[in-house]
Amino acid sequence: MKTKLTLFCALFFLTTSVLVAQQSPEQQSLINQRVSIGKYHDREELQRMNKGKLLDLYIERIEVIVKVLPNIAFTNKPGVTIASLGIPNTKDHKKALADNINAAKEYFENTIEFQRKILPYSDKSNLIAAVLFYEQTLKSLHSYNEFNQY
Repeated sequence: MKTKLTLFCALFFLTTSVLVAQQSPEQQSLINQRVSIGKYHDREELQRMNKGKLLDLYIERIEVIVKVLPNIAFTNKPGVTIASLGIPNTKDHKKALADNINAAKEYFENTIEFQRKILPYSDKSNLIAAVLFYEQTLKSLHSYNEFNQY
């Protein structure tokens, strides 16, 4: 009885591991779902914040701009893959997408490293203006489809 149970368990785990290994990896999205703005602000609200919080908002908005805006010719929605756009899911296309995602990530990381060192020296009013400008730019993404009339 123990032998049958052991054999059954081994066969079950072997079958499960083979099935999991055969599943294709999840396709990478053009726009990551974690890249978004939690809240938009007005000038008065930003004036009540300290520079540290303003810097965090500024960086969050830069991330969205760096990772979303270059891809709006394809989509402005997260979760869209090259296959869902009708682009052949070839090895070259997957590599190009991965390279693009890595380049954006590396650029963002380098930019943020610079911003964290230098941006604290900026005037608070300039930082507020930049956050408001970025937010206005990002709000326009919601109206992007109005420009996409064929």
